[in-house]
Amino acid sequence: MGAAAAVIAVLALVLAGAAVFLLYRFNVIPHRMYDGAHFGIETYVSALDADGDGINDQADILQSVRAYLATEPKYKSAYYDGGYPDDGYGVCADVVAFGLLGAGYDLKELVAEDMRKDLDAYGEDRVDSNIDFRRVRNLLVYFRHTAIELTTDLSRIDQWQGGDIVVFKGHIGVVSDMRNFRGVPFVLHHGSPNQIGYEQDILETRDDLVAHFRIS
Repeated sequence: MGAAAAVIAVLALVLAGAAVFLLYRFNVIPHRMYDGAHFGIETYVSALDADGDGINDQADILQSVRAYLATEPKYKSAYYDGGYPDDGYGVCADVVAFGLLGAGYDLKELVAEDMRKDLDAYGEDRVDSNIDFRRVRNLLVYFRHTAIELTTDLSRIDQWQGGDIVVFKGHIGVVSDMRNFRGVPFVLHHGSPNQIGYEQDILETRDDLVAHFRIS
């Protein structure tokens, strides 16, 4: 092999490696999943059961999120007179809203009620219950008022549990009960029309993590 051919071969290998890295980083290549037991992490069980169905709230939220995402909602931001999308479309906040609704929490009414108590905290001039609960900035305020705020330190893997809420800058999702090889959980979310899959290993690759909550 001549020198030129060797250089071309090396460059091809470098480019192939870079392509694989990017495909893995952006979850095009599936990431291997592990449950908490693999890392000796005990699953958190909530003492609450808001809808009285015999499933604790933490597990109920997670199950309801998975049930909603199993319908494969398409991404579109729109206003709905009933608040909750009913046409197979949705945005990131709907993952949280439908997850909580399935566990007995009507986020539409809960956010509206909290806003009426302290509208200034939300930076809004009026309440519109059909859309307020589908805005990430409002959900951040609401959860800071009503939920348990937990660590954003990803090295404390035992503090992250399936069914928790995770907020990024302009985005929100629900923590999965499945984890990557370092024990950092995947996120159940719906971020764009081009997203590949709803359960992704993104916590370590995003640089805009804002908050982490648990329903109390």
